[in-house]
Amino acid sequence: MTTLQPSAGVSRPPARPPSKRDRRSWTGWGFIGPFAVVFAFVFLAPIVYSIYLSVFRTQLIGGTTFVGLDNYQQALQDDQFWASLGRVSLFLAVQVPIMLGIALLIALALDSGRLYGRDFFRIAIFLPYAVPAVVATLMWGFIYGTRFGLVGDINEAFGVTLPDPLSPDLVLASIGNIVTWEFVGYNMLIFYAALRVIPNSLYEAAEIDGAGQIRVITAIKLPAIRGALVIATIFSIIGSFQLFNEPNILRPLARNAITTDYTPNFFTYSLSFNGQQHNYSAAVAIIMGLITMVIAYAVQLRGMRKGA
Repeated sequence: MTTLQPSAGVSRPPARPPSKRDRRSWTGWGFIGPFAVVFAFVFLAPIVYSIYLSVFRTQLIGGTTFVGLDNYQQALQDDQFWASLGRVSLFLAVQVPIMLGIALLIALALDSGRLYGRDFFRIAIFLPYAVPAVVATLMWGFIYGTRFGLVGDINEAFGVTLPDPLSPDLVLASIGNIVTWEFVGYNMLIFYAALRVIPNSLYEAAEIDGAGQIRVITAIKLPAIRGALVIATIFSIIGSFQLFNEPNILRPLARNAITTDYTPNFFTYSLSFNGQQHNYSAAVAIIMGLITMVIAYAVQLRGMRKGA
């Protein structure tokens, strides 16, 4: 069999130059590439490593062995874990509505245009968010002190005995006050920004219809900022389940009230760094991540559903 050979005078067609679509696709990957790398190393890699740790157990005798889901089963049967989860759930159910309600009222007041010194109040209310959480907790811890702080000074000056804010019965409310003071301004800014982009035509139509301020708020403003309300709620839920800095810093001042299993994050930290139970703490962290994800996703579906 003979094969056909190209004649010397016939040249091959030139290679097709890359199209604009190909160049655009590579340009897109060039923009998101650095973020994807950082995201993989900072977010995905720790999660994968935590899952890997959670299915092993390191013992003094026998070394590290694969145990499957035993760590998860142990966590779900651990009274300390459930007590810490119940504590932050109570914190979430009480503190988050109060914080978001105050932030929403302030945002509505600022947006009304009837508040004198609006710019000053907006900055002043947002300012606590710029204070680091450690500094804010230390400051409030000093205020709460009955022997050296403001509460103690009031007791001594007026001859009264105020309740101890760092007692076992009140310390959770005291932590809630700190978190509210820190994040009211942050949530206020989210609501205020959403209110500022509402079209003026809606207000003009409401004025023509003779709607009052309450009617404008309930019929125009609140429905228009539903997305901002959902986002702020989700952020607050995640922050509540991640509660760590405030109880950790206040613990030396309220040692009898704040234990090492006070919150799930504090419990996980104590297991890993004080108890050297890295595998078990990883399982607890994965469970808390799943619980937080499910609740936040349920809130998002409920909040963004039409007619909700």
